[in-house]
Amino acid sequence: MLRSLSRAVRPWRPLRARAHASDGAAGAPEIQVRALEGPDQGITEILMNRPGARNALGKIFVSELLEALARLREDRQVRVLLFRSGVKGVFCAGADLKEREQMSEAEVRAFVQRLRGLMNNIASFPTPTIAALDGFALGGGLELALACDLRVAASSAVMGLIETTRGLLPGAGGTQRLPRCLGVALAKELIFTGRRLSGAQAQVLGLVNHAVTQNEEGDAAYQRARALAQEILPQAPIAVRLGKVAIDRGIEVDIASGMAIEEMCYAQNIPTRDRLEGMAAFREKRPPRFVGE
Repeated sequence: MLRSLSRAVRPWRPLRARAHASDGAAGAPEIQVRALEGPDQGITEILMNRPGARNALGKIFVSELLEALARLREDRQVRVLLFRSGVKGVFCAGADLKEREQMSEAEVRAFVQRLRGLMNNIASFPTPTIAALDGFALGGGLELALACDLRVAASSAVMGLIETTRGLLPGAGGTQRLPRCLGVALAKELIFTGRRLSGAQAQVLGLVNHAVTQNEEGDAAYQRARALAQEILPQAPIAVRLGKVAIDRGIEVDIASGMAIEEMCYAQNIPTRDRLEGMAAFREKRPPRFVGE
């Protein structure tokens, strides 16, 4: 059973005080970070909070998210990283086209490259990442979710790579990650048509891991994503990290090379205390106590 959200959490914390304006509620930062405590210690949440632009990927938003990822990447206490929205009905509406319209062609190229780097940062984050899609995830918003390891959606959520309907094409990894997720033909169909999918449809296709009925609070996907994170927490942290490396690197190469990558990852896991603890716990018929060493 999912534990109550009212317990064992630290308050949301901004990355730093800012002198410039923000679209966040009441001047709050657009990206906030919270580490859960108590039984949920090890789960860290990134809250996207730009209600005035429906969490659109603007310059400040992207900079703050990159900064958060850089800090969290070095934090060994982070066992699972969960992306959620503080804007009801929206995960991320994609590119900030009003801001983009004011850019020169050179500025657009530079910013899209920065977006691509952001998604690569998420994809290469060392611990499992989960996107909780409780509302619209369009264009760059879906690209952000695709960069995560796992995705959970409300059945009523709406998602799609809709760039072709705006005279664009996906430029932050969508043309590469969607085919790897769904297969080439289906990805082409969705990108060529700019079709939107509900969370329920996305689950049938395999775009999201779970689709759940939305609740009155509008956070059903977050609730399910947090429950999924709780399933990961008890497992050996180093083994989970190395498993991610083996999968992510192995999927890009032939099977023989992939097996070699798996062998290297397994070899790194052999000397760990957690491996010995796992065997001891099995022998003694007790739950293991993994420490990440």
